[in-house]
Amino acid sequence: MKVVVIGAQWGDEGKGKIVDYLAGDAQIIVRFSGGANAGHTIVIGSEEYALHLIPSGILYPDKTVILGAGMVIDPKALFSELEMLNDRGIDTMGRVFISDRAHIVLPRYINIDQERDGARKKPIGTTGRGIGITYSMKSDRDGIRFADLSWKERINDLEKEDRDFLAPYTERLKAMTVDLASFLKHRKNAQVLFEGAQGALLDLDNGTYPYVSSGMSCAAGAAVGGCVGPRALDKVLGVFKAYSTRVGNGPFPSEFDTDSEDELCRFVRDTGREYGVTTGRPRRCGYLDLVALRYTCFTNSIDTLVMTHLDVYDALGEIKACVAYRIGDRMIEDFPASIEDLNAAKPVLRSFRGWKQALADRLTYEEFPVEAMEYIEFIERFCETPVDIVSVGYDRKATIIRKSPWKT
Repeated sequence: MKVVVIGAQWGDEGKGKIVDYLAGDAQIIVRFSGGANAGHTIVIGSEEYALHLIPSGILYPDKTVILGAGMVIDPKALFSELEMLNDRGIDTMGRVFISDRAHIVLPRYINIDQERDGARKKPIGTTGRGIGITYSMKSDRDGIRFADLSWKERINDLEKEDRDFLAPYTERLKAMTVDLASFLKHRKNAQVLFEGAQGALLDLDNGTYPYVSSGMSCAAGAAVGGCVGPRALDKVLGVFKAYSTRVGNGPFPSEFDTDSEDELCRFVRDTGREYGVTTGRPRRCGYLDLVALRYTCFTNSIDTLVMTHLDVYDALGEIKACVAYRIGDRMIEDFPASIEDLNAAKPVLRSFRGWKQALADRLTYEEFPVEAMEYIEFIERFCETPVDIVSVGYDRKATIIRKSPWKT
């Protein structure tokens, strides 16, 4: 069975924790897009791990993880992350592979990335790690893939600084490289988990362009970056927070008002630890945007939703969610492509009763307060998609499974 996990908002939804949890029943975990601009935090007991490139399933000793064809990979960052894991007792030897079709991030791309975004009249707010430049080089057909490391003519055509950078890594990278299509073809019956990066609303085509990432963060990206056909994918899970966050610039219709809702914003940000794993930047926070979530469900054929951070709302007597936009004198119920419309949109909010109880104490969904169930069930009806998993804390154990995605 092949299961896809994507972010259903603007990233930072808690995908790393969910992939880590679901990886217990998988044999192979494939990260299909993005690069070191992603950041996944995984908490197991008193141990906390921050991963940027390596799929979350690496923390299980018997899992194989693969950096897929849709990724752009900085060798220096990769080996730094592997060293961190090995230093902390996670044996990665023989378990981490790289698709030979993935592209390499070179140091000068990082410099170009930072300079280009800084020169924009309206910066995108990139992480400055060379991701966008590498994808641009890929589209211009000037990029370098891991398969090219054995192509002497291609390597000789590189700038001297590029060759010097790659030299100490080349043999180790070649030893980790695999033909991902062939690898999975010969493991047709394996349980494979495809891990996305960023969120569907940052997808290059379906997201809030131009305030998007440069890769495919949509569910379709799992087929492309995972080197399988789309009909080979059995199920798509969309991870979303009980509220919304966004990093960097770009439209955010349900964002908390900085004047009237500053206290609420600070409460959610601090309680939810809403600071970037990769950059440390404070995240913009707002109400759950159900208009955007419903759009994501439809455009990604999401079979089931995974809600995270519901426990952040434990102390509130009332919570709200955005169910439509008001743009001038128009009421909008569908997610528009126009950035001008999204910037002008005001959220139409629906109120829900809070539960004023600690959800982390609940071991099953049936033990949830009625008010929490009402919030979840409204989301299900609005998005026409079931919420089958609910996370109520950072630890792997704080995960309520209503229906396992590994079951048909």
